Amino acid sequence: ADARAFAAFTRRKPAQWGQPDVRRWIDHLVRRGTKPSRLRQHLCALVFLFRKTLGRPRAVSFISWPRDPVRSPAVLSVQEVHRLLRAVPGLNYRKLFQTMFASGLRIREACRLRTEDLDVQRGLIRVLGKGSRKRQAALSPRLVEAIAGDPLQRLPDGRWLFTGRRGNPLDPDQARRVFRKAVEAAG
Repeated sequence: ADARAFAAFTRRKPAQWGQPDVRRWIDHLVRRGTKPSRLRQHLCALVFLFRKTLGRPRAVSFISWPRDPVRSPAVLSVQEVHRLLRAVPGLNYRKLFQTMFASGLRIREACRLRTEDLDVQRGLIRVLGKGSRKRQAALSPRLVEAIAGDPLQRLPDGRWLFTGRRGNPLDPDQARRVFRKAVEAAG
């Protein structure tokens, strides 16, 4: 479809296509407001067409790949965080999200926390992050109190900190659904 659109745009035969046609097509797509992800698809089709099918890689050698704009995350006020946490159903999920907000953990990281990952004396959480990278996050005394208070010592070693009904770690996808519902409820 992308190659057909390019052909319709140029109104010329493939033997006559060249770098100026490719440049005009890209300019047309950019002026039309094509998003970077869609533009990359068009460019991939052009690169394949010219390199593999037509055997003219020089016609597309100038192409640089557009990047998606960097979006800044929404920063919530303290009141918004409190309202959101109050809207979370269930104490276990509320503790999970408190931990995430207080320590900056990703949802999968928080769901996979074990009690042995908490170093209360040093105020640290050992986290196994993306790509199995190990890192540390802050563990404030207030967070320890919010998670478990003194009963933290009673939790068995090696067990998951946030568990479902069967004792398995909370499912990140389910936690996302719970969070979305809490966001809707909190307004």
